[in-house]
Amino acid sequence: MTTTDPSSSSPAQSDETRPHPALTDHYDDLEKKQSFLRDAFDDAAPYYEGIAKWGWFGSGHSYRKDALQRAGMKPGMKVIDVASGTGPTARAVIDIVGSADLVTCIEPSAGMLAESEKLISSVHHQAMADDMPVDDNDFDFLTMGFALRHVEDLGSAFAEFHRVLKPGGSVVILDITMPKNRLGRWLMKIYFKHILPTLTRVFTRNEAASYLMSYYWDTMDQMVPRETVLQALRKAGFSEVDEVEVLGVFTEYKGTK
Repeated sequence: MTTTDPSSSSPAQSDETRPHPALTDHYDDLEKKQSFLRDAFDDAAPYYEGIAKWGWFGSGHSYRKDALQRAGMKPGMKVIDVASGTGPTARAVIDIVGSADLVTCIEPSAGMLAESEKLISSVHHQAMADDMPVDDNDFDFLTMGFALRHVEDLGSAFAEFHRVLKPGGSVVILDITMPKNRLGRWLMKIYFKHILPTLTRVFTRNEAASYLMSYYWDTMDQMVPRETVLQALRKAGFSEVDEVEVLGVFTEYKGTK
């Protein structure tokens, strides 16, 4: 594993390109967001794989693999997985491209990286999405699975995504977004704000893991509109920018360098 300093300075951010406002119930201001996130993910890391499996009713791997194949990922492609966590998206990528050697994982949390390294033999770098220790124009595909809300700034992250992709390379960002109808939003709030954190506490007996699930709800509720994400991708230089909505709650953002 190669480690860079995740707390190092990044390009200036604008309130217009942050994924959500400061969540003051969790940290005092946006300058403290990344240190808060590293601590939260480090503490919850040993339990994360289990939560991801039963929290999504065992469907996560098949959905990721299907989404990536629909986006054009093929065997033999070289892929970088950003904010890779314990590796669920990277494992779906490996199933498609055919080798862990073709996949590079980027993750700021040392705890999450340690769990991922137990499961896959890909290269792992501890680094932020807007400052990745990899060469320019090096990857055919860039993936991010359900972590867009955790980046520091959409503009600087997407500019870095553009830098590392080869000309013609693709970016696919999988995310959870709020349903457009009132009933859907209510059901999502009930599950993510109340049911999932409670079940996490019961099954893991770990307050840190339960707390992280509660934090997830706040990031979903406060996430910027989808069009803001699409505009940031276009501004970073991506073409053929589009989104696909699945089941009213999953959004797949796509673009081409």
